[in-house]
Amino acid sequence: MFKERELTKVEIEKIIDLSIKAKDYAYCPYSKFRVGAALLDEKGNWYTGVNIENASYGGVICAERTAFVKAISEGQKNFVALGVSTDVNEFTRPCGICRQFMIEFGEHLPIYLIQPDRSYLKVILKDLLPDHFKLDI
Repeated sequence: MFKERELTKVEIEKIIDLSIKAKDYAYCPYSKFRVGAALLDEKGNWYTGVNIENASYGGVICAERTAFVKAISEGQKNFVALGVSTDVNEFTRPCGICRQFMIEFGEHLPIYLIQPDRSYLKVILKDLLPDHFKLDI
């Protein structure tokens, strides 16, 4: 299992930069709510994601899951941190589906919630979903 660690100042700046820049690629013609995500894996690789909406609302995928799917599809399963940015001046948390999806890959994942002015709040995933669903198989 991957050992958790604190991000360096350079990594924090990069997670902020990448998540903010990712928002430029969001496809959100219905909600106009842009979300960008940046995910760092244990090997130092970065993956970005955006929210992608669809006229069939069930087909929507959030930025967080987009980043995770990109990383997982390339063989990564151990992550150091996730950054999530929006255009609103509050610390927007991932939705419930994203929380459940991400917790599969680490309860202690630090998530940096990023505002447009680059301020951030660090939260831990298990604190956002304390009694998550899990299979004991």
